[in-house]
Amino acid sequence: MASDVEAVIAPWLEWTLNVTAGAETPPDLEDRLPFVRVERVGGPDDRFTDHPRIAVDVFAATADEARHLAGRVSDALLYLRGPVGGAVVRDVRCDAGPSRQPWANPAIHRRGATYTVSLYAA
Repeated sequence: MASDVEAVIAPWLEWTLNVTAGAETPPDLEDRLPFVRVERVGGPDDRFTDHPRIAVDVFAATADEARHLAGRVSDALLYLRGPVGGAVVRDVRCDAGPSRQPWANPAIHRRGATYTVSLYAA
């Protein structure tokens, strides 16, 4: 049961935090800040429940804005349970909390974290 965790979590973050989110950074990222990228980076799935590991990157115009938004994203994800976008989230675990990450453009500040989301199809 490989769920599309990006299609579940990114729209939920948009709605919950009133930010733009997606599975890929847009080419005009600097003009669309703040932006949250949700990307599956691994994790097992069995016949009934999927346990994807996701990388969640926050991009913002300032380091303070990136840090603040990354904290809000983390808080929201850690409390997420129940039906969301065609799936049911059973649990979210933070594997590595938000930390400063390099980005090629010095006008963009990035903070990244990884989470494991346990979910199944609704």
